[in-house]
Amino acid sequence: QVQLVESGGGLVQAGGTLRLSCAASGRTFSSYAMGWFRQAPGKKREFVATISHNGVSTYYANSVKGRFTISRDNAKNTVYLEMNSLKPEDTAVYYCGAASRGVGADPYEYDYWGQGTQVTVSS
Repeated sequence: QVQLVESGGGLVQAGGTLRLSCAASGRTFSSYAMGWFRQAPGKKREFVATISHNGVSTYYANSVKGRFTISRDNAKNTVYLEMNSLKPEDTAVYYCGAASRGVGADPYEYDYWGQGTQVTVSS
């Protein structure tokens, strides 16, 4: 069992920066690939970024590539999402997920989810 708690969301102007954190409970954090997804009102949950269990491999959605960076600290049981050059279209609830079968871009590949943190980017 893994429990995930996101933090770091908020209101920021376009072009600004936010850093999201996702703290995990349990001693098996380092065995899970981790991912960030987002969901805007009326839309499906969409892939943002994912990182392998050891942090070696990372993958990004085209819409955030070059602006967002995913990282993890297994000693702290935490995964991060650094978001730069934010745009109004980045506005959404951001969720982190844990996947036991490796990195993936499909929400169905994830076993555990956090409760989400709201990110709002004003123009």
